[in-house]
Amino acid sequence: MTIDRAVLAFAGVMVLLSVALTVWVSPLWVWFTVFIGLNLLQSAFTGFCPAATIFKKLGAKAGVAFS
Repeated sequence: MTIDRAVLAFAGVMVLLSVALTVWVSPLWVWFTVFIGLNLLQSAFTGFCPAATIFKKLGAKAGVAFS
């Protein structure tokens, strides 16, 4: 799996988790969803993604967006 696909999969899981926490635990978890969205937005413009750095250190293959 490439870093790009790993980041997309991780982001998807985190969004679904944050929505579930918002619905079943507390409405304040919506801020976690906001944080994820802002992180995705800034990585689109800057090319820096903390998750991509972690996946790279874990040995994922380089992709097109994150290398």
